[in-house]
Amino acid sequence: MVFVPSDFFDIAEATIINKCLNRLEKTGEIRRIKRGVYAKSHFSKLLKKDILPSIDEIAKAIARNYGWTIVPFGDTALNMLGLSTQIPVVWVYISDGPYKTFEVEGMTLKFKHTDNKNELISISHTTALIVQALKALGKGNATDKELRKISQLLSEEEKRRMLVEAKRVTAWVFQLIRKICSGSSYE
Repeated sequence: MVFVPSDFFDIAEATIINKCLNRLEKTGEIRRIKRGVYAKSHFSKLLKKDILPSIDEIAKAIARNYGWTIVPFGDTALNMLGLSTQIPVVWVYISDGPYKTFEVEGMTLKFKHTDNKNELISISHTTALIVQALKALGKGNATDKELRKISQLLSEEEKRRMLVEAKRVTAWVFQLIRKICSGSSYE
């Protein structure tokens, strides 16, 4: 679990929340990832030590802390959809915020600003993730196997929503989305 002070603004004032978070950090119940971002680690029997939540959860908390909208980008998007088994060395997200890089427990989180709001704002996280994964594969490089795998990850409702939401993305990406959603041959 990763959280920021604003996650608790509905139950207390900011000064009280910050005091509570500082107290919990001092007692070791939570860890401070960076200014304004905290995590509750859990014990891994395999590693025999406390580990932090996923880097994606940390990225989402950082984005909430700054009020950014983010979407996994490039190899990060491919990994999250299971289209690549390689763990990214640098976890990259596009955002409506500024360019920023953070080091977290030996991992690098990079946020890249985008002006292309059609692929970030007013579409679901699922649609945005798939758009970024298809762009990472590149025009003409998505295989039938990859398109089929993406299709199998989606419910019929998600496919219907994605067809509506993705109408303003790059034309070749939209054509691949139509193939993913059609359920017919990927040839």
